[in-house]
Amino acid sequence: MSARDLIEGEAELDDEEGDESFDEETGEVTRKTNGINGHLDDSSEEEDDDDDEEAARLVREGFIVEDEEEPEERERRRREKKKRRREEREEEEAGLDEEDLDLIGEANPDFERRAPSEPKLKRLKRGHKDDRDGRTPRGVGDIFDSDDDEDAAADFESRRPSHRTEGRKLEDEFADFIEEDFSGDEGRAQHDDDEEVARTVRRGFVGVKDAAGLDETALEDMKEAFGDGTEYDWALDLQDQEDQEDRHLDSDDPERSGLAKAIELKDVFEPSQLAERMLTDEDNLIRATDEPERFQIARKPYKHLVLTDEQFKEESIWISNLMLPKKRLEPDLRDPFQKAVAKVLEFMITDENEVPFIFQHRKDYLIHAAKVAVTPDHNNPNAPQYVVSAEKLLNQSDLWDIFDMDLKFRALVDKRNALQRTYDNLVSISNLHDKVFEEMLPAAVSMEELQDVQDYLHFQHSSHLKDLALVNGTESNGTQRRPGASKLIFERIRNGKVYGLVRAFGITADAFAQNALKREGRRQYTEDPSERPDDMADSDSILDPPDYSSGAQCLRAAKAMFAEELVMSPKMRKVMRQTYYMDGVIECFRTDKGLRKIDEQHPYYEFKYLRNQQLSDIARQPDLFLRMLRAEDEGLVEVKVRLQGYDQFKKKLYSDLESDNFSEVADAWNRERREALDMALLRLDKIMARGVKENLKAECENQVAKSCREEFLKKLDQAPYKPKGMILGTVPRVLALSNGSGTFGRESINWAWVEEDGRVLENGRFLDLSVGDSERGTEDGADVRAFVELVERRKPDVIGVSGFSADTRKLYKQLDDLVEQKDLRGADYEDEDGNDRSDKLEVVIVNDEVARLYQTSDRANIEHPGFAPLTKYAVALAKYLQNPMKEYASLGRDIVSISFDPSQQLVPQDKILKQLETALVDMVNLCGVDINEAVSDMYTANLLPYVCGLGPRKASQLLKAININGGVVSTRAELVGDPEQHKLPAVGPRVWNNCASFLFIEFDSSESESDYLDNTRVHPEDYDLGRKMAADALELDEEDIQAETSENGAGAIVRKLIKDDAQEKVNDLILEEYAEQLEKNFNQRKRATLETIRAELQQPYEELRRNFALLSTDEIFTMFTGETRDSICEGMIVPVSIKRVQDDVIEARLDCGIEGTVPGHEISERQDVSAKQLYAIHQTVQAKIIYLNRKSLSASLSLQERQLRTPYRKEVDRMRDEWDEAEEQNDKELMKEKNDVSGRTQRVIQHPLFKSFNAAQAEEYLGSQARGDVVIRPSSKGLDHLAVTWKVSDNVYQHIDVLEMNKENDYSAGKMLKIGRHTYSDLDELIVNHVKAMARKVDEMMLHEKFQNGSKADTERWLTTYTEANPKRSVYNFCVNPKYPGYFYLCFKAGQHAQVQNWAVKVIPNAFELQKNMYPDMRALCNGFKLLFTNMQSGKRR
Repeated sequence: MSARDLIEGEAELDDEEGDESFDEETGEVTRKTNGINGHLDDSSEEEDDDDDEEAARLVREGFIVEDEEEPEERERRRREKKKRRREEREEEEAGLDEEDLDLIGEANPDFERRAPSEPKLKRLKRGHKDDRDGRTPRGVGDIFDSDDDEDAAADFESRRPSHRTEGRKLEDEFADFIEEDFSGDEGRAQHDDDEEVARTVRRGFVGVKDAAGLDETALEDMKEAFGDGTEYDWALDLQDQEDQEDRHLDSDDPERSGLAKAIELKDVFEPSQLAERMLTDEDNLIRATDEPERFQIARKPYKHLVLTDEQFKEESIWISNLMLPKKRLEPDLRDPFQKAVAKVLEFMITDENEVPFIFQHRKDYLIHAAKVAVTPDHNNPNAPQYVVSAEKLLNQSDLWDIFDMDLKFRALVDKRNALQRTYDNLVSISNLHDKVFEEMLPAAVSMEELQDVQDYLHFQHSSHLKDLALVNGTESNGTQRRPGASKLIFERIRNGKVYGLVRAFGITADAFAQNALKREGRRQYTEDPSERPDDMADSDSILDPPDYSSGAQCLRAAKAMFAEELVMSPKMRKVMRQTYYMDGVIECFRTDKGLRKIDEQHPYYEFKYLRNQQLSDIARQPDLFLRMLRAEDEGLVEVKVRLQGYDQFKKKLYSDLESDNFSEVADAWNRERREALDMALLRLDKIMARGVKENLKAECENQVAKSCREEFLKKLDQAPYKPKGMILGTVPRVLALSNGSGTFGRESINWAWVEEDGRVLENGRFLDLSVGDSERGTEDGADVRAFVELVERRKPDVIGVSGFSADTRKLYKQLDDLVEQKDLRGADYEDEDGNDRSDKLEVVIVNDEVARLYQTSDRANIEHPGFAPLTKYAVALAKYLQNPMKEYASLGRDIVSISFDPSQQLVPQDKILKQLETALVDMVNLCGVDINEAVSDMYTANLLPYVCGLGPRKASQLLKAININGGVVSTRAELVGDPEQHKLPAVGPRVWNNCASFLFIEFDSSESESDYLDNTRVHPEDYDLGRKMAADALELDEEDIQAETSENGAGAIVRKLIKDDAQEKVNDLILEEYAEQLEKNFNQRKRATLETIRAELQQPYEELRRNFALLSTDEIFTMFTGETRDSICEGMIVPVSIKRVQDDVIEARLDCGIEGTVPGHEISERQDVSAKQLYAIHQTVQAKIIYLNRKSLSASLSLQERQLRTPYRKEVDRMRDEWDEAEEQNDKELMKEKNDVSGRTQRVIQHPLFKSFNAAQAEEYLGSQARGDVVIRPSSKGLDHLAVTWKVSDNVYQHIDVLEMNKENDYSAGKMLKIGRHTYSDLDELIVNHVKAMARKVDEMMLHEKFQNGSKADTERWLTTYTEANPKRSVYNFCVNPKYPGYFYLCFKAGQHAQVQNWAVKVIPNAFELQKNMYPDMRALCNGFKLLFTNMQSGKRR
């Protein structure tokens, strides 16, 4: 079978296509070849024909003389040519890349990828043999079955023929010459039977008699003469043994075995694909390593780091000091808190326990319990002498914080170790000792301080570091950097004479910083030289020509050097950092761009003139600071960090630096010292301000991310909707309906019925569910009967409703009325008295944030391929009611698409995702996962990656191992493997220790192996405690326990407790005594664990989540309208569309779908004009919200001009010095002056598209809008003009001058609007019939096949390339003209040697204009151009 057989058919090319094809994007020609892959054909006849044709051509061209060449020579040349061609073909075959092989494999499923060293056809045949062996093909899911791989390798070796066998199978010599095709399993089975019959016996000749025609006598004579073929078995056996040894050596030698090595996934898939599917070598290592997956991923950068005991103690103190200020604990709890942190670190690092395990099974170490004596009660001598006071030191969020801080501490230690190694190397080669470094490195407690030490090291010892790099031949420990030009200058100063002037300053930078820190100890005093600074600088001992040939130069260099030493001093930076964090303030200053763009309606106006914000205040408003930084990125404001009391702070530093002497020399030196300090402070201010902003930004991002976590926890912490009469946790049967975004009463309503097991049994559509009114004589809607029949037949527990618009509220009300009037009830249940009863169905508005993502997802298409998107949406609503946690878990990384905090878009997605994952981990482990359900149910399996100890990789491996072991887990112990029952380990011991208690197995009393405790939150390490408690509750003695367990196993006592229904007896146990004995005898704190065991013995894995949370009014309002309390409220001016006009009322609709009503007294201030004269249906006007009813989604509006003149302004309570009112007033006056000059002031146009913009502002506003969007703005030509700016294309905007006529006054809009010769009656007509008409023509042009997206030069290059490839053809294209908006270039080239020409095409309303001719559409334009060009050419010829 050749590659030609893999191609279904060969295309027949016409004359034009056979030569070449044209690439429409590049204009380049693509040569086409014959579709036959001739290089895969081994026909020698074709080679002969080729040789003959080649020889004939050479004869014709006179290159050879046929008669003069000897036949032998011709034959030799012919053989060489054939050999050369064969080698070329083999090289081409070897050149097949991975995609080619994949395509071949897709076309022919029997094809198997060849090993590099084997011939292709041989490999193809072997693939067919493998198929005939009936082995199941291995998929991606089987790649981790190492046992299967070994079996496959062994099976391959057993089926691989040896040289001896091939040499003796006479009848099979040509068996593989023809590839056989088998149709179906029957044909393959028949072939297997035939091969079984034809199989040769060992070392025998089968079929020889028939082939030679010999009888038995002749055959016996032949055997006597020649033997029966077994005489040399001993030699053949030796040969087989040698072959096996060779193959064994090949497998041991990677170079030898690489040729026969099976193709791995990385040979087939791109690295990005493997990473996406978590199938890389690193992912496999994570699966194989017995360590919690989240630990492995988080600690990956620090795998090489091992903390010492001292560092471990340091870490607990370091983390405690960071957490204590936020915890606000009593002083007597600080020491227990630090011990609790140390214990948590021990669990995480030493025991490798994840957060949920620690919170669930080490809870006693998170609580501080103290015995408090009580006053003796003489009336009650048996009263307790003390009570236990318990204080919770750490919650689950704190544990996650400790986990993160552990990673930060590891990074800190890693960097500190690198710096220490660098310094040790410097000491070893240079014999230097730096007291500052040796003091500051151990004292550094943050990455900033370590960076200060590193900067100091590179500044102070740059020359030694260069020597160290030369000695090591590389950079040192990752801390070496290339010195800059300034560093080289300072190095020359340090090594030159000028440094004597630096020493003359009388105090070192470190000593000065010591004074500034005000630490305990002796003050460092400044010593003055005997000479003035200028005199000393002019002395020969300082002058260092040619670089420093004058005293002034030397003095400047010395001050710069001393200032740089101050800047690089770690202690000085510590002084500055402490001061900035204590006294720093944040201030916001608008830029010139922000002056124009941030008006009072802009969301950034809240901080446009914000001043004097304390860092603590900013930390309490993280969203505010993040929005300030976003505005700074957009160039609208500048966020600055300023030090309060800067002058006083600087005076204190002066006093720490200056000498106390009184003399002219001392004054001169103090002046120089102050100047050097001023130089240093300028640098330090920038460094500190940048650091403060970065740290504050990181802290604010963390706070917003944690806010998202807390909000997500609230969404997760809700049990399934509880059916009436059922216990919490029961999954309901749901009927879900939605009208989507359709208009209520007109569009269909999609519904889906979902059983409690998640199956969608029915779905459909309703059109009319309106309830009739007998008093008014109206009948029920056409679908009411069908709806009632569905409810009565299916008996749902709840009806769920949701949608995309405010009209969904009407659907909810309609269904609620329908249930009430038709008395629709849910399923019957038994009340407390044992009587059967049923309640009316509840109609619930369901949170649809998951359903919106689900309806268009690939998952929905796979699960429900035939459903309409709105039906899939309804299915997701129902499943959300059944289990919200499962729905959120199924989203994966798409969870970040859900809004949990208004400011989460200001935080990097990875931070948000990390916090959301911790919330899912917490809640999934609170609820536990039924492991057997997870094996069979995909939705439950989505929870496994969040189980303690697991992750996506280990979860998939766990499911795979369970399926290999039979698909069912009987006990938790099975998960670590059971060799006696041939159970493969699904997880390692450490991972099992983490996840065991969170994977539960339903108890089955009929199964002897089933353990009741496997169905509880009790960890296997505490099973003995649970059994002891059960035995004590049953009051069994040791003999009874021994007899019961020896007969029925270790779980017999608990099984007996359940069988006797005696769980309530565990409440009589005194657990305090149990806990004291455990702590005294085994040093184990188990008080909280014992409480857990008692609760689980009574009700295993009780539902601990809260009841299903119904949406609040604000949440429903936001879900249906997309608005919040901040985005829409009373007093705001919004555009509304008028739906109905009457004299006493106007009905309108807001863009968000809210129904608005304008009462008669709010329509107009003019009493002599009716509403119908002022307004018309479908007109869009500005209206002010007087009252907003968020529950009914309705609003009361006003259209009066006096109301519209007062814009909405958000009231913010600020301190007196927190807002720069003076600058605000100055900016208003400045903008007013600009508007007066341009004539844009006082224009009040009631239209939603009107903006008080100039041309630049309009273009900036439209930059992010869609093509064809419009802005109406004041015109600089005066009060009788308006300007209309619309977006033609990206960065192309057309400004249209509109002349206003018949104006009532100078400030109102004209009743007649003229654009050139076009006249319109109002702005809406102008927009629709002029601008939108041109926009449609632009869309038509840009969507045409002849339009090029590039520039004019790109289009001309394309035309040139095309005509070079097609010399006899002419071609034309269109492209945009950015210089003249509204115009397009028509570029054309009439042949290869013609010049590229262009004509202008103008877009006008509803037409194109070319050469003063109008064309209604692109087809007419193209035909008109061809006609014009033809006529022009004809005229030239005449």
